[in-house]
Amino acid sequence: MSHAGEQKVKHSSLTLVLMVASAAIGGTLQYGYNLAIMNSPTTFIQKFINETFLERWDIQLEDYQVTLVWTIIVSIFSLGGFAGALIAGPMTIRFGRKKCLLLNNIFLMSGALLALTSRAAKSFEMVIISRVLVGINAGISMNVQPMYFGESAPKHLRGAISLSSAVFTAFGVVLGQVVGLREILGSEACWQYLLASNAVPGLIQLLTLPWFPESPRYLLIDRGDKEACINALRRLRGCEVQSSELDEILQEQAETKGTRPRRPWELFTDRSVRWQLISVMIISSAMQLCGNDSIYFYASYVFKEAGISNDKVQYVTIGTGTCEFTACIMCNLLVERKGRRFMLMGGFILMTIWAVVFTIALSFEHYISWMPYLSMACIFTYILSFGMGPAGVTGVLPTEIFNQTARPAAYMIAGSMMWINLGIVGMIFPFLVSELSQYCFVPFAAVCVLSALYIGLFLPETKGKSLSVITREFHKLNFKNQDKNFESQPEAQYQLGEVCHSTAL
Repeated sequence: MSHAGEQKVKHSSLTLVLMVASAAIGGTLQYGYNLAIMNSPTTFIQKFINETFLERWDIQLEDYQVTLVWTIIVSIFSLGGFAGALIAGPMTIRFGRKKCLLLNNIFLMSGALLALTSRAAKSFEMVIISRVLVGINAGISMNVQPMYFGESAPKHLRGAISLSSAVFTAFGVVLGQVVGLREILGSEACWQYLLASNAVPGLIQLLTLPWFPESPRYLLIDRGDKEACINALRRLRGCEVQSSELDEILQEQAETKGTRPRRPWELFTDRSVRWQLISVMIISSAMQLCGNDSIYFYASYVFKEAGISNDKVQYVTIGTGTCEFTACIMCNLLVERKGRRFMLMGGFILMTIWAVVFTIALSFEHYISWMPYLSMACIFTYILSFGMGPAGVTGVLPTEIFNQTARPAAYMIAGSMMWINLGIVGMIFPFLVSELSQYCFVPFAAVCVLSALYIGLFLPETKGKSLSVITREFHKLNFKNQDKNFESQPEAQYQLGEVCHSTAL
C-alpha cells in the first residue's frame, strides 16, 4: 500500500471513530448519565415534593408517600425507555438510522426544558414528565445506536465498534456521578440544572452527527440506493470499497429481496429465528436481572457500613462508575480476540461467585471486623465482571444474529425486555432488601448461573463470521430434524461482476 493509501486508511478509521463518538455522545451516554444523576439530588427533590404538596393542597405527606412519588420519578424512566424501544423499530425503518438518532433529540430537549422550569413552576409533575421523555430518548438510542454501529463497521471491527455503545454508557454513569457532586450541580440550589444538564450532550450530537454518512446496509438493502451505499462505505473505510464487503451486503439484499421489514409479533411465530429470539430475550433480560444496577443503589449503604463518612461516600461511588467504564474498555479490547461466548459466560460465572462472597460478607459483617471491606471489594469486582461481559456483548448480539429485515424488530423485543426488567428490578429491589436483608443477592446469583448455563449450551460463537454463516449455525438448532433439506438448497444468486468496477469510476 502506498503512503497516500495508508494516510487514507488512517483518515477512514478516524471518520469511523468520530462517527461513533458523535452518535454515542447523544445516544447511550445519555442512558448512563440519566441513571447516575438521579442519585445525588434525592433528598432535595423529596423536599421539593413535600413543599409542593403543602403549598398546593395544604397536605403534609408521610415519609412513605414521599418515597412513593420519588420511586415513581426514578422508575418512570424505564417506562419511557420501554416506549422508546417500541417506537425505535418503526422510526429506523422510516427515517434511517442516522436521522432517527437526530430526531430523537426532540424528546431529550423537551424533557430538559421541563426539568429546568419545574422548580420555578413549582410542579413535580413536570419532573415526572421530563423523566418519561428522557426515558424515551434513551430507549430509542439504546436500540438504534448499536444497529447503526453494527451495520457501519467492517466485519473484523464489528464487535468492538458495537461494544463502544457500552463503553459510552459506562462513561455516562461516571460523568453523571461527577456532575452530580455537591461541588458541581448536586447542591440544593442547582438540582434543576443537574436534571436539565443532559441537553448538553444532545446539543453536541445535533452539531456533529449530520456530517457523517448513513448506515451503508440501510442505504442498499432498505433504500436500494447502491451509489449512496458505495459512497458511505468509501467514506467510512477511507479507501476503495472492497468487493468482498459489498458482495456480502448484496447477498443479504438478494436474500431479503421483496420482503418488507418484519414486525415483532411475526418473529415469535417464525420457526427459522426461534433460537435467535430466545437467546436475545434471555440475555437482554439477564443483563438487567443480574442486579448490576441494584449494586449501585446498594453501594452507598455498604460504603457507610465499611466506615466511610457520609460526605466522602459520593467520591467512592464515582469509583464504582469508573470501575464499569474500565471494564467496558477492557472488554472492547478482548471481544474480538476471545469471542462473544467466552466474554458473556465468563462475566456471568464471575458475577455468581462475587454474589455468593458478597452474601457471606454481609452475613458476617457484624461479627468479623474486616468483612465490610470484603463486601466493598465485592461491589467493585461485581461491577468489573458485569462490564467485562454482559454490559457490552448484549448490545452486539441482535446486530449479528438477525438479518436486515428482522433486525429492527429484534432490537424492539430485546430493548423491551431490557426496560421491563429494569423497571421490575427498580420496583422490587427495595422490598428484596427489606425482606431478605443480607440474602438479597441470592436471586441475582441464580439468574447469573442460569444465564451462563444457557449461553454455554445454546449460543454459537459469532466472532468474525458473516451473517449467512451465523444463520446456518442457528438453522441447525431451529430445525434439528429437517437439516438435510437445507444443505441441498442452492445459494442465492446475486451479481458479483458489476460491483467491483463501479469503485474504479
